Amino acid sequence: MEPMLAYGPMKRLSPLIAALAFAAHAAGAQENRAVSLTLEPAKVHEECMRLEAGDKRRFHWKSNVAVDFNVHSHEGAEVFYPVKRDAKRGDRGTFTAKIAQEYCWMWTARKAPATIKGSIELSK
Repeated sequence: MEPMLAYGPMKRLSPLIAALAFAAHAAGAQENRAVSLTLEPAKVHEECMRLEAGDKRRFHWKSNVAVDFNVHSHEGAEVFYPVKRDAKRGDRGTFTAKIAQEYCWMWTARKAPATIKGSIELSK
């Protein structure tokens, strides 16, 4: 009888645990993200998050050398670039998701190591 008591409450908690995990995942998309990294030449770094249609994110960043930057999404084999900047030492703006899907902020170092600092923040 004791094993049933041990497993019984867990069965009742499973939906609660699942709901909490889902809420934590959903809240994660709402969190502000600090960006602080160093990229070797020709390497990339992505910060990806799922956004719902109409969600907005402010972003800003600076680099010690020129890097390529974009915000992109994937649809099958195709990649879409709603924001694309080449050879920049910094940028800022507000991105609004047109459709619900995962979007990635991506930096690519060019010929020299790049130190990048900035953030992606929830925007109302």
